[in-house]
Amino acid sequence: MPKLRTVDPRTLTLNPSNPRRTATPKAMDDQLVASIKTIGIIQPPVVRDTGGSLAVIAGNRRVQAAIAAKLPVIEVLVKNGEDSTVPMESLSENLIRASMSSVDIWRAVENLAQQGWTEQAIADALALPIRTVKRLKLLAHLHPPMLDVMARGDMPNEEQLRAIAAGTLDEQVQVWKKHKPRKNEETSWWEIARALSRRRLPFAAAKFDDKLASEYGVTWHDDLFAPADEDGRYTTDVDGFFGAQQAWLEANLPARGTLLPHDEYGRPILPRNAERVWGKPARSDHTGCYVDPSSGEVKEIAYRLPPEKKAAKGKTPTESAAPETSSRKSRPDVTQKGTAMIGDFRTDALHRALAESDISDTTLIALLVLSLGARNVSVHSGAGNSVFDRRAVCAPIIEGGAITAEHTIIRDTARQMLTIVLSCRDNMSNSGPAARIAGDTIGAAAFLPNMAAEEFLSCLSRQALEREATANSIPIEARLKDTRARMSKHFAATTWRYPGALFTLTERERDQVRDWSETIENNSVEGDRSNNDAPSDDHDTLDQSTDNE
Repeated sequence: MPKLRTVDPRTLTLNPSNPRRTATPKAMDDQLVASIKTIGIIQPPVVRDTGGSLAVIAGNRRVQAAIAAKLPVIEVLVKNGEDSTVPMESLSENLIRASMSSVDIWRAVENLAQQGWTEQAIADALALPIRTVKRLKLLAHLHPPMLDVMARGDMPNEEQLRAIAAGTLDEQVQVWKKHKPRKNEETSWWEIARALSRRRLPFAAAKFDDKLASEYGVTWHDDLFAPADEDGRYTTDVDGFFGAQQAWLEANLPARGTLLPHDEYGRPILPRNAERVWGKPARSDHTGCYVDPSSGEVKEIAYRLPPEKKAAKGKTPTESAAPETSSRKSRPDVTQKGTAMIGDFRTDALHRALAESDISDTTLIALLVLSLGARNVSVHSGAGNSVFDRRAVCAPIIEGGAITAEHTIIRDTARQMLTIVLSCRDNMSNSGPAARIAGDTIGAAAFLPNMAAEEFLSCLSRQALEREATANSIPIEARLKDTRARMSKHFAATTWRYPGALFTLTERERDQVRDWSETIENNSVEGDRSNNDAPSDDHDTLDQSTDNE
């Protein structure tokens, strides 16, 4: 007959033939130690007398946990048995176990709470975060018939469970009556969760402090199903949240910041004639701020106002702004806004390629020389850099008045200088063909974004849109917006780039580049002829022709 004996756990010999060879996760070992410290060993380890010493048959982890818990003595069950049965006993003790279902754990935690166990005591005994204990206690208050179904293995996913647990018991009862599954049918948890869902705005989106929250009646609740490393607080006081968020925004506008309204779809409305800046904004650009009606987040967009038009001499501003001709022209393939977007897309892609592509030293030097001969050499690249910034870029390569021999520094400064100078933007900062050649050379087109979005597709004319749809085997619809929708859906998982937005030069631009040498020669002759005179009015033929692109 097995007998109980009190022994020092340090005197026991662990089972060398223990079938559990893979190390148990440290968290589970810590959990066992915490449980033993709190309530002791529930099931004594089984040992056998080997003639003067006791060897463990089953319970190695319990013995090791007792030693880690610094228990002076433990009870063990001393069993007499043949050596041939020990391996089978060890294997069956580790293998034949049935883990508790999640619902049974929830109910057990609730039962402990009713017996006087505090949340902290339960957490200590089971080595669980107190947040997990709170979550288990919350789930134990689900509508009992729902718990019965879950206990049989018909479980909702975590998002659905979160929505169900957020509902009151009365709400759960009413929803369960409507969506209770019939015999041999699975529960439609998504319908139950949808019926119990409320709009919740996360604490992470809030900019306002507790004072504004109190003024607008915003109350925060804990989302106990959120990951432990995230702030899971939320509120269902939607009106109060938006009121407090708007109040904070009005009091904390950035420099050159403005409040923007939004349309029925939640999109910000820019001031009249303003252009959105899709790339990196310049210092002179404005920042439009608004509260996103779908997420509650404070968002910002950059936009650019057109320069004020100066009246021609002898004319009023109204007269000077009058069009030269009233003849109606056919719509171009891309609108002005679309052209501006293409310029921003190209510039950002070019800058990314300059920073990330593998470019040889020879190419970098050639591009640098090319960029300094570009149209915007003044330099206005839209990057908001001044001559002092360009000098700062040059500083690392000048050591004691000489060029450094560190090739890495030279390469990095070359990339930075090219990024400052080159631009494809559709305004005075446009570098012209030079930036296009540079982008084509280093493969900047690979950095262009997916342009199959409504914002850009709406800038295409019917003929341009239908031409691209046909080229990509996309059915053409009677309404343009339906064709655009098909385009967006077709390229949702891939990247489509408008061919006219690539960096390859057009035939006209190639002709302009071929004329460079001739223009330079003519300018050189003209410069020699009038070295001490005022510059000729037509000395900048290339720039003038490029301005009219």
